[in-house]
Amino acid sequence: MEYKNTLFNDPIYGFIAIESDLILELINHPYFQRLRRISQMGLSSLVYPGAHHTRFEHAIGAMHLMVKSIEVLQKKGVLFTSEEKEAMKVSILLHDIGHGPFSHATEKSLLQGIHHEDVSIWVINKLNKRYNGRLDLALKIFTNNYNRKFMHQLVSGQVDVDRLDYLKRDSFYTGVTEGNINTNRIIEMMNVENEQLVFESKGVHSLEKFLLARRMMYWQVYLHKTSLAAELILVKSLSRYRQLIESGEELIDKANCLYPFLSRLDSESFNPEILEHYLSLDDSDIVSLLKSWKSHEDFTLRNLSLQLINRDLPNIEVQSNPFSDIDLTKKKRLLDPLKLLPEEEDCFVFKGSVSNQMYTSDQAQILLKEKSGNTIPIDKAIGYLDFKYFSTPIFKYYLCYPKLKKSL
Repeated sequence: MEYKNTLFNDPIYGFIAIESDLILELINHPYFQRLRRISQMGLSSLVYPGAHHTRFEHAIGAMHLMVKSIEVLQKKGVLFTSEEKEAMKVSILLHDIGHGPFSHATEKSLLQGIHHEDVSIWVINKLNKRYNGRLDLALKIFTNNYNRKFMHQLVSGQVDVDRLDYLKRDSFYTGVTEGNINTNRIIEMMNVENEQLVFESKGVHSLEKFLLARRMMYWQVYLHKTSLAAELILVKSLSRYRQLIESGEELIDKANCLYPFLSRLDSESFNPEILEHYLSLDDSDIVSLLKSWKSHEDFTLRNLSLQLINRDLPNIEVQSNPFSDIDLTKKKRLLDPLKLLPEEEDCFVFKGSVSNQMYTSDQAQILLKEKSGNTIPIDKAIGYLDFKYFSTPIFKYYLCYPKLKKSL
């Protein structure tokens, strides 16, 4: 079967050509096609109505930027074998294949201590067997076990093609222009020094914009308090369902798609059969369950699902300092008329924290190549930015509690 020169029409980059039979076979595989049904931004569409794009188009876009990166580096004298180039494209294409429904929103509930990247590795290994070892090099690059370290840095690093795509793509679909970075300029500034990814010093301001855009997008979009509240309520819904399972609730439908996950008590039972089942799940399965729970006899599960389906989300306060137990207790008094059990109250009134780190000043730091040929960390080139501050994780603390309505 001939696959060469297949085109995808992308709203960000225009036509993206697929010139490898292996890559198009991977794109057509059910594991990858499932990404069409996985939201790139979780529940952010409840805040930004246009944010309905998927992990599928992000993966295709990131692979396109990998192709552009390879072309730029080749022009600057970096040598690649044909196997390396294909492996780099495969590695970035499959980097998100382990994501669960609504991306990050459900993974902690379903995977219980297993990171989506570990699932991606499991999937790549399985596909590698299917394709008789043709993904060996892609797997080495993905897991940072290949001697040419810049290849992994382009997949997962401070300035990788994953971030270059999702910032620009998420900015486009949300309409938040602060994330609209100059990907072309950043890629044109790429080079390789001692098998490490470096950037020409004249691209420093494009990199500065990239770092600031990433920070702005996290606080304005990815950790927006309303979408955060929605994701927290989704997690609480799954947690409540698990409580009902563990209590032996007779009203539980053991045939539904989430029962194999939420009935597990430890991560060791996450076997290949369960993983295969996990890779059949997508956003529609979660939405279908939430809709079915709208009429559930359990008061807590019913009301949590109604909040999401009707976008009737709880109040959420966000501040720089942790909320106290006294703050939590005061808000729980809103629930006194309902006479709920403590574990039910915890589903409606709860506190916690979120964090963001813009830059990591460690071995993965961004390196600039000066005209003299010397390489320096970016924090040495931008004296007016406090990189010590930027490299320190910033925490924000939230307190969720219900609105005073008849439904709750």
